Amino acid sequence: MRRYELSDRQWDRIASFFQDPTHDDGRGRPWNDHRMVLNGILWALHTGAPWRDLPERYGPWETAFKAFNRWREDGTWVRIVTSLLDELDDKGQIYHDLWCIDGTVVRASRAAAGGGKKGERLAAAGRTQGDANAGAARPCARAVAGRVRDQGPPGV
Repeated sequence: MRRYELSDRQWDRIASFFQDPTHDDGRGRPWNDHRMVLNGILWALHTGAPWRDLPERYGPWETAFKAFNRWREDGTWVRIVTSLLDELDDKGQIYHDLWCIDGTVVRASRAAAGGGKKGERLAAAGRTQGDANAGAARPCARAVAGRVRDQGPPGV
């Protein structure tokens, strides 16, 4: 057994969720071994590699990709997870009063948040940097609002 592959015990637990390798009506080519394809899907999901980089031992990448999507659309993945969770719940191994929330924070640059670059930020605050405010007919709104709030009208 290689890394990311199912053990015999794990496969025996979920093998019944996959259709028989031959099609129901007997026509067409039989599907590839579901265990091999599933191990290929697990490899792709664990490594984060593109489907096209799937090792040859798992069969063609198109087969794994199509099986992943087919099993997603027909509910196979949901049935497997639901069954495994129900089994754990019946054994009392799921604690319903424990909740985990992801608190990851990813900082973005000022430009990504629409803040512009440093020079643009200084110009927006009413300060000049080079020709940032050249040709401005009136002071920026922030400066006017600050004067009104703190001092009262000009000339009084």
